[in-house]
Amino acid sequence: MQQEARESAGEKWQDSDLVFTTRNGTPVEPRNFNRSFERYCEKAGVPRIRVHDTRRTCASLLAALDVHPRVAMRILRHSQISVTMNVYTQVPAPETRRALNRLNQSLGEPLS
Repeated sequence: MQQEARESAGEKWQDSDLVFTTRNGTPVEPRNFNRSFERYCEKAGVPRIRVHDTRRTCASLLAALDVHPRVAMRILRHSQISVTMNVYTQVPAPETRRALNRLNQSLGEPLS
């Protein structure tokens, strides 16, 4: 996609080492990113949440799936395991896991 944006922008393109840029190669402004994120949530029909909350959700889902904490730490790009485990992750209690299993079964696939 960035290559297409680069070609489309022509001489307006500004080279950088960024992965995600505007259509002219400049850094994405956080407010603009948040607005885009909200539009995507609305279009997908999911509740509006803060972008930062997606990191907490990811951490908790990884824990519920028994992903090793070090792997979760790398996925979330934390420098300390304590941040991943104490700040971002909510580990479900056994009764929560049973409820999640029932929910997953109703959706087609149980957790192990």
